[in-house]
Amino acid sequence: MDVLVWPAMVLLSAALALAPFPPFEAAGLALAEAAPSGPVAAVALGVLAGAGATLGKLLWYEAARRSTESRWVQKKIGRAKVRAAYDRWTARVDGRPVYAGGVMFVAASVGLPPLLVMAAVAGVVRMPMWVFVPTVFVGRSIRFGLLFLGADAVLPDFAH
Repeated sequence: MDVLVWPAMVLLSAALALAPFPPFEAAGLALAEAAPSGPVAAVALGVLAGAGATLGKLLWYEAARRSTESRWVQKKIGRAKVRAAYDRWTARVDGRPVYAGGVMFVAASVGLPPLLVMAAVAGVVRMPMWVFVPTVFVGRSIRFGLLFLGADAVLPDFAH
């Protein structure tokens, strides 16, 4: 059964990345119970969970990016107030990969602003994929790796 926990972690985090609730942390910890213990396993679980979460958020990014081409969205963006906000966010991201990556990294690692919202915003303003994917992956891997390391340190018999 131990061998199934590794791909299951990717699938679980990808599936839970598609919805705002339930949070991954509780389900991820429950699944990690079946994994080997120790810091190496905790970090590996964090990286796998980060990969799954990145895949899930990538679907939000791509859906939002493609939606900007629809007539309905073009009509909404045509409103002065909405257009001003859209132009403001696009200007913040366009040509500023460090700024865009920083905002996305904070959302991915800390959760504020919510990553699901930021993934959609990133798609709408067409943040470069080469900025979006690595920052979400690294941020989520750190977040989940620390979660599993903490559980392993606090509860030595957590994973067995």
